[in-house]
Amino acid sequence: MPKLPILVLATALAGLVVLPARAAAPATSPTAAAPAASADQLAVPVDYYRLPNGLRVVLSHDASVPTVTVAVYYHIGFRIEPRDRTGFAHLFEHLMFQETQNLGKGEADRLVSGNGGVSNGSTRFDYTNYFEVVPSHVLEPVLWVEAERMRGLALSEASLQNQKDVVKNEVRVNVLNRPYGGFPWIDMPQAANRNWYNAHNFYGEFADIDAATLTDVRAFYDTYYVPSNAVLVVAGDFEPAAARAAIERYFGPLPARPAPKAVDVSEAPQTQPRSVLRTDPLAPRPALAVGYHVPPRNSPEWYAFGLIDQVLLQGEDSRLWQRLVKERGYADSVDGGVNLLGNLFDYEGPMVWTAYLVHDPASQAGAISRDIDAVVARLGREPVSAAELERAVTKVRSALYDVAGSADRFGLVDLLASFALFDDDPARINRIEAELRQVTPELIRSTARRYLAPGGQTRLELHAGAAHAEAAP
Repeated sequence: MPKLPILVLATALAGLVVLPARAAAPATSPTAAAPAASADQLAVPVDYYRLPNGLRVVLSHDASVPTVTVAVYYHIGFRIEPRDRTGFAHLFEHLMFQETQNLGKGEADRLVSGNGGVSNGSTRFDYTNYFEVVPSHVLEPVLWVEAERMRGLALSEASLQNQKDVVKNEVRVNVLNRPYGGFPWIDMPQAANRNWYNAHNFYGEFADIDAATLTDVRAFYDTYYVPSNAVLVVAGDFEPAAARAAIERYFGPLPARPAPKAVDVSEAPQTQPRSVLRTDPLAPRPALAVGYHVPPRNSPEWYAFGLIDQVLLQGEDSRLWQRLVKERGYADSVDGGVNLLGNLFDYEGPMVWTAYLVHDPASQAGAISRDIDAVVARLGREPVSAAELERAVTKVRSALYDVAGSADRFGLVDLLASFALFDDDPARINRIEAELRQVTPELIRSTARRYLAPGGQTRLELHAGAAHAEAAP
């Protein structure tokens, strides 16, 4: 792959980009296109194709705002990191922001911020992503940066040790030294699941983080950070032919490597309730969470469960809010959802729907649980009304449009990347509403009876250690 000329890099940092003149090889044909626009249905332009080395590419042209969002999603996340290396996927996310063979430390960030853009990355259950939102004229340098990181990350002992310390400090700040730090987003998967891949501490145990070697890091990079295990998404204001040529220029020469072997993340059906009790030494008030396993992704029951989430939990009109907050006054809110680290669509493996609240010390966890059980059981006995179903669909559609229509286009990119990475079908974004419209009150009832059965519940009770400490003489 050609190195980006120094003139281009320097002028990009100054806010003016001089693009290198170079002929591009022809790109392959798109495999999906946007449907015709409709007044009552999302219609996102989708141009989807693969490079010969296996890299999936999604282009979504929209000239309404003169910016472009670029993201690379790798099919490696918390749940599928190597055994005995908890937190490794997240550690490696940090390492990807270090230097490459042709980029010094911090140069990529300066290129983006110097042009008024933003960049970041994250690790989630089933992917790690890196993205930039920049003015349209900065597209080609940003593509070069991402291709450079995919091709030639410079790994060193110094960088590894530095990022180990950064990650451990992040764990201290976000979890260990914060009330409710791991509740329930770390605690519930460990309590409800039995497969190690779904049930380990994905933020990372310090012993595992410290044990990571440079050899481990290089093997991880060579295994997971390959074109066949990634998807590149470009959304926004760009010239399609020029974008395709630049993608071919910078990503095309990357060598083809086999995608890593998939690991078994399946969970055996849960038939008996599970209960976990722990004390948070920093929590001033007790908390309670309940979880249930979600139907398989893209199944009719999965779409029904997305609507069940709305009926039971999302918003002040939801049934659990009405019972637990408005009627009983246990807490000032009840929260949760299908995916506590994302949304209904941007994960692949097994998931646990979670509802949780930090409640008044005078309220007993048993009483709260009985109210939750009563609300959940009713959904499996009685079909929802047509009005409640329509309201749930409207709420999902509203959230979808908020995500897909965000000004920075990151929500749109996230959906396109997830559907490409997990389903090989980014155009699925335009069929979500039709799938939701297929859900009937009877499907919601039968889905609730099966997936919200008492035997499938995991209850996580958290005692307030700080309150007990204050009460002690």
